[in-house]
Amino acid sequence: MLELIIGGVLILIVIILLVTNIRVVQQARAYVIERLGAYSTTWHVGLHFKIPFVERVAKVVSLKEQVVDFPPQPVITKDNVTMQIDTVIYFEITDPKLYTYGVEHPMTAIENLTATTLRNIIGELELDQCLTSRDIINSKMRSILDEATDPWGIKVNRVELKNIMPPKEIQAAMERQMKAERERREAILQAEGEKKSAILIAEGEKESAILRADAKKQAAILEAEGQAEAIRSVQQATADGIRAIKESMPTEAVIKLRALEAFSAAANGKATKIIIPSELQGLAGLAASAKALWEDDPASTEPEAAK
Repeated sequence: MLELIIGGVLILIVIILLVTNIRVVQQARAYVIERLGAYSTTWHVGLHFKIPFVERVAKVVSLKEQVVDFPPQPVITKDNVTMQIDTVIYFEITDPKLYTYGVEHPMTAIENLTATTLRNIIGELELDQCLTSRDIINSKMRSILDEATDPWGIKVNRVELKNIMPPKEIQAAMERQMKAERERREAILQAEGEKKSAILIAEGEKESAILRADAKKQAAILEAEGQAEAIRSVQQATADGIRAIKESMPTEAVIKLRALEAFSAAANGKATKIIIPSELQGLAGLAASAKALWEDDPASTEPEAAK
């Protein structure tokens, strides 16, 4: 009976040992295993069994990309300006074995390496270059840190300068400069607006003047066309009158009579000078002929007969 109890206890102990030494490695994790104090293997995703009292999990490593924000570091520029710069590093562990055995306190080592690298790079640049060359500084730091941390099983993916804080007096001077620059840009924008407004006004006046000139031109053209049409009408009427006279084949007496009527009309007009034909006898004869024609005309004697 005692033997059964002892056997059952031993079996229970074995089962407990087996269960407690079963390990399930999650995604994006790695287990570094030591056997009798020496590195044995690295477990990745899946179910694993650890030999009791022989093997142990030396380190559980996360394979995800990690972000470390280091506190501000004092650095001195080439032109002897002391400022505070804090950096952010994005890295991932590519070799769990090297990360476990490569360096003691990897984060502290990376922080010190970052501060040293940052001082070396900033020391070669002036203040203005530091403020305007962040991308260049980030790229140089990433390259140097990635090479330096490679023996530690770490890959630096990206380095960002989070804040660059110059001394207060320099910040005040920069703020005044930025304010002056903003005022200058506002003045330029205002001047450009006034310039565009003046151009628009000038263009409007120009177009208005062109339209007025076109209107006057069109009016002059219409007036000239009207005068030309009137002249053509007068000339056409004159030509029609001459044609009618020619077609009626007037006698010399009729022509002279018409001339006399025209002379009378001229004499009764407002003209201050009258040109009198030299052939007065011809005019007298013309008048006598007209009288004869009048007397010989039956229509002119009919009223006398009626009387």
